[in-house]
Amino acid sequence: MHAVLAAQPALPATPPALSAGVAASERPALHSSALLQGCKAVTIVHNGALYQLQATRLGKLILTK
Repeated sequence: MHAVLAAQPALPATPPALSAGVAASERPALHSSALLQGCKAVTIVHNGALYQLQATRLGKLILTK
């Protein structure tokens, strides 16, 4: 079962550009559990395109278009 994460945007549609010098600790961070919401895979809508984010049995994440 795939959930579509388009109804509740957590971040602005066009985030401000980050320079290469910005530390990773200053970037927004989301827990994968917040994205997956108990599912093994979800569909993410980005700039009109659909992407699949899925968690593997080994705890890795795979993002495909």
